[in-house]
Amino acid sequence: MNPKTEELLERTFNFGVNCLKLIETLPITKSYSIIAFQLAKASTSVGANYEEAQAAESTKDFVHKIGLVSKEARESNYWLRVLNEILETSSSDEKFQKIFSESLELKKIFAAIKLSAQNKLKKEK
Repeated sequence: MNPKTEELLERTFNFGVNCLKLIETLPITKSYSIIAFQLAKASTSVGANYEEAQAAESTKDFVHKIGLVSKEARESNYWLRVLNEILETSSSDEKFQKIFSESLELKKIFAAIKLSAQNKLKKEK
């Protein structure tokens, strides 16, 4: 496995864990519970689906799986954007801002990987 893949596997794992830790600090209300549930699912799915993509059986299978990773990264970023707007302390919270920045980076990285894989698949046909 190449070093960039290993680094991304670690980053996606840490992203999910850090989101779960963030969720544990949220107020317990109906609104936050909905956001917490959605963010927990999406953020941990980024890493889980990227792990699964490493075992893809073909380029077509990889494109499909990396597409799921990209979707989950986008969804995670969405829920973090919602939190950024409603949490009173998010703009001054260094840990939150680090997670939020990572979500933006992962969203961009996986969109680029998906595009590259799609181009590779087109060339194979």
